[in-house]
Amino acid sequence: MQQQLENNEIRTLIENSEKACQEIFKKIDDICFFNSEKVLSSFRKNNVTESAFNETTGYGYNDLGREVIENVYKDIFKAEDALVRNQFISGSHALNVCFFALLRPNDLLLSISGKPYDTLDEVIGLKENASSLKSFGVKYAQIDLINDDFDYENIKEFISNNRVKVVEIQRSKGYSTRKSISIEKVQKVIELIKSIDKNVIIMIDNCYCEFVGTKEPIEVGADIMVGSLIKNLGGGIASNGAYIAGRHDLVELCAERLTLPGEGREVGPSLGANRQILQGLYFAPSVVASALKTAVLTAKVMEELRFEVEPKYNEERADIVQNIIFKDPNKLIEFTRGIQNGSAIDSNALVEPSDMPGYDDKIIMASGSFTQGSSIELSCDGPLREPYIAYMQGSLTYPYGKLGLLTAVTRLLNKEK
Repeated sequence: MQQQLENNEIRTLIENSEKACQEIFKKIDDICFFNSEKVLSSFRKNNVTESAFNETTGYGYNDLGREVIENVYKDIFKAEDALVRNQFISGSHALNVCFFALLRPNDLLLSISGKPYDTLDEVIGLKENASSLKSFGVKYAQIDLINDDFDYENIKEFISNNRVKVVEIQRSKGYSTRKSISIEKVQKVIELIKSIDKNVIIMIDNCYCEFVGTKEPIEVGADIMVGSLIKNLGGGIASNGAYIAGRHDLVELCAERLTLPGEGREVGPSLGANRQILQGLYFAPSVVASALKTAVLTAKVMEELRFEVEPKYNEERADIVQNIIFKDPNKLIEFTRGIQNGSAIDSNALVEPSDMPGYDDKIIMASGSFTQGSSIELSCDGPLREPYIAYMQGSLTYPYGKLGLLTAVTRLLNKEK
């Protein structure tokens, strides 16, 4: 049983843990400054004016603000092109659009980071669905990671002996027990793949990873990348949407899959979302830094309480996600309820494990957020399966993250008494 503490002792533990994290916080602040300068420079380069906030309706022809947004994203990612739209429902939707845009019947999709996130099971056809890639004749293979790194030998052999159209890499861990994948490892494996077959399309699921470091996947050789606006880059302000960035020809294919061939990116009304998307991006470096500090503090505090965590508080991070391995369903449930209690919205809700679309296991989820499902806001969730891991992420500000952690730890330890 973990150490039992009174409320004042818990506050003291958090404050002492915070002092131990100051050197790491300074590194996070330095990365925040780097990315803030990158964002501001792109806003200025693209002459973002108040007129970019004007909304369009209907078909969305001649939406100048939408064009400015996509130019800003293109510059930030050092990509040839970008598609940033509120018509994307989620990151998974954007990934689905990207898959169907790039792959044709008899093409081969290869995942080299193991099985992708659960919500893609029916997209790929791992779980039967009449609208899946599999149902359209797209073939799928995967190569699992070895000791949290790519299986370079198997990747080399597979690509040398098969005509692979798209290689997919999911950087964040999803609901797996592996580590998230650093940009350095992404660069190394891209260089290997391109040395074997330069025509393979490298597609990166970059959800939860933007602005955690100073480089993004296009800068290290990826052809196309995808992410959600209710995660890092929306800054807690964008109310929905996602982005796809990369090679111009590939982004054009995605635009025509999102809307329709022949119209592509020329349609899609902003419906007043442009200001939110731009303002969210403007705040994103600072919000991501707050989320990272919250994750670091959480790791340190939970380590002090003798829980297993991943990553550890002083390890390098590839995303904003913090794992706490409870090995006990009741502890997972109580900690998650504590995060809900420590939220601004629906703090009195008693969250319960339940069935959710796209998942086989019951999921416990705390998300007292201003935007439904926003995981750049403080949230915590996990499947009710061994080893009962809480996946915690987000926080719009560090003080609110610290307060959420205080509430969650207090509830957890009080329930143990």
